[in-house]
Amino acid sequence: MRTCRAGFYILLILLLGLPVMLCAQDDDSQDDLWDDFAYDAFVKGDRTFTISLGIVFPTVFVNQGEIKYHQIDPPVGGTGSLGINYFFNPRFFIGGEVAGMFLPTLGGNILYVIPLGFRVGTQFILGRFEFPINAVIGMVWRTYMDLGHYGFYLKASASALFRATNDWAFGLTSSWYYFPEWTSKKSEDVFGNIVDLTLIARYQF
Repeated sequence: MRTCRAGFYILLILLLGLPVMLCAQDDDSQDDLWDDFAYDAFVKGDRTFTISLGIVFPTVFVNQGEIKYHQIDPPVGGTGSLGINYFFNPRFFIGGEVAGMFLPTLGGNILYVIPLGFRVGTQFILGRFEFPINAVIGMVWRTYMDLGHYGFYLKASASALFRATNDWAFGLTSSWYYFPEWTSKKSEDVFGNIVDLTLIARYQF
C-alpha cells in the first residue's frame, strides 16, 4: 500500500512540473503566432496523446434497485490513464484509452480495476482554452483479493484545458464510470458508479 502511494505522489509531482518545464522552453515568438492559432489548430488527421493522473471516489453501488453504498469521502483511490485521439475536424474526434485504478476498501483491502475502451467526443475552443467532452464504452478487468471479474463499462468525461504551447495543453478532467456486474445469481448483481478527478496533459501531433 505504501509503495502504491509513493508511486502515485511521484507521478503527481512529475505531471505538475511538466507544464512549467515546457513553458520555460517556449519563446516569445509563440505568442506572436497565437492569433493565427485558433480553430485551424485542429484539422482532419491531427492526433493527440493524453496522460492523466488523479484520484477516484466510489459513489453509488446499487443491488436489486436499492442503494447499498453511497459515499464520496475517504477511503479514496488513485488512477492513471493513457489515451490517443484522431480528429476529423476541430470539433469531432474518436480514440481509445487504457487506464488503471486502485480503490482501498473499508475492510482494508484493495480493489484493482483496468478499463480499456473506445471513445468518441467533441470539443469547444475559446481562445487558449479547450473543453473536450467524450463518451467511452469498453471492457474492464477487476481483481479483489483472490476474486476476478471482467465485463463492460461506460464512461462520460469532461475536461478543461489550457493551451500552454502549440503542442501541449494542460488541465483537469472529471469522469463518471458505470460498472455493471452481473453474476449467476441475480440477487448478487451489483451496479457500481465511480467518479474521478485527474490532472491531464495532452500532446498534439
